[in-house]
Amino acid sequence: MTNLSEYDIDIYKLANKVYDYRYFIDQNFFKNFDNSLVTQGNLQATVVLDKQENLITVGFHITGTVELECDRSLEKFNYPLTVNEKLLFQYGTEEQELTEEIIIITRNTQRINVAQFIYEFIGLAIPMKKLHPKYREDENPFVEGEIIYTSDHVQDKDRQVDDDSIDPRWNILKNLKK
Repeated sequence: MTNLSEYDIDIYKLANKVYDYRYFIDQNFFKNFDNSLVTQGNLQATVVLDKQENLITVGFHITGTVELECDRSLEKFNYPLTVNEKLLFQYGTEEQELTEEIIIITRNTQRINVAQFIYEFIGLAIPMKKLHPKYREDENPFVEGEIIYTSDHVQDKDRQVDDDSIDPRWNILKNLKK
């Protein structure tokens, strides 16, 4: 396990201006987080910190790929990511997180570690349903042989049932909708 101190930004030493930081993220980064959704990746994070008198704005731009496992076939594949997020650090009397984007820090705060933020932004960019690209080629929601049930009729990918072939008992139920 590596040390995440390389992701520390010493804000107490910084003058009021804009700073750029670049971080390369790979499997060593993800090893620092228990039960991580991602274990492999090749990403670059650019962190732009704008320090002002009463406010610090931190912009995150993360690009690259992460290795995911397909929910359907369990095959591994590289998923491209592009993340653009912004955080605001305001000075206050006690440290707290006001919203997802606004964090209160005290004037005594000497450094901000951006590793957890980078990790969370990557995690949020991963889709809920992870499909290998070969399943996303035609972007068709119907899978071969899959039957879709609707309130009006049953639709199979290769055939469509018309109203004439429906059991007449179902027609009585259709009248209830009207």
